[in-house]
Amino acid sequence: MKRRLLLVSNSTLHGGGYLDHCARDVKRFFGRDVRRVLFVPYALHDRDAYTQTARDKFRTLGYEVDGIHEAPDPAHAVRTAEAIFIGGGNTFRLLKSLYDNQLVSEIRKRVMEDGVPYMGSSAGTNVATVSISTTNDMPIVCPPSFSSIGLVPFNINPHYLDPDPHSRHMGGLREGSMLLVEGDTATLLGTTRARLFTRGQPTVEYEPGSDLSFLLTG
Repeated sequence: MKRRLLLVSNSTLHGGGYLDHCARDVKRFFGRDVRRVLFVPYALHDRDAYTQTARDKFRTLGYEVDGIHEAPDPAHAVRTAEAIFIGGGNTFRLLKSLYDNQLVSEIRKRVMEDGVPYMGSSAGTNVATVSISTTNDMPIVCPPSFSSIGLVPFNINPHYLDPDPHSRHMGGLREGSMLLVEGDTATLLGTTRARLFTRGQPTVEYEPGSDLSFLLTG
């Protein structure tokens, strides 16, 4: 399997700027082969301003950004993208827009079959999983399905704070943490721990650097 994913809990960490806390990981993830990143700003209302924020940050890292909403054919933009970054915001708004533009299967194909690097932050991490059922967001719009892109076989709760003993099938990514997936290998990165919820088992805490590859076999 060719997938390469960087799933970040949050775009901004208290006391820092946009993507400052994960800038080195982002640059290491995209590397030198990527020159342009296709940015999906659907999670926020002002797509132009959001894209400019991403464009400004990525230029400091050596990459150019193309906003998918600027393309006349969003599906074609995905098919020709060197890399994809889906930003945070409202997960329901984001997933509905992905379905409206018929991009869910397009993105999955590019990542899982073609090996195009995928980065998600917050809502962009949510939609990379099986479903958006573990989002913290308010349902301001209704997507046709809660099923999402399915790049990993489990759900993630970004911005994870407090334990819920009734939660199942979920990994909680605290702010400051991220999950790097390369093929069938998954590693917890960042500065904070993550909590794993598994049906019928006690919750487990994992430190940064932990090998979480076993999650990819579910």
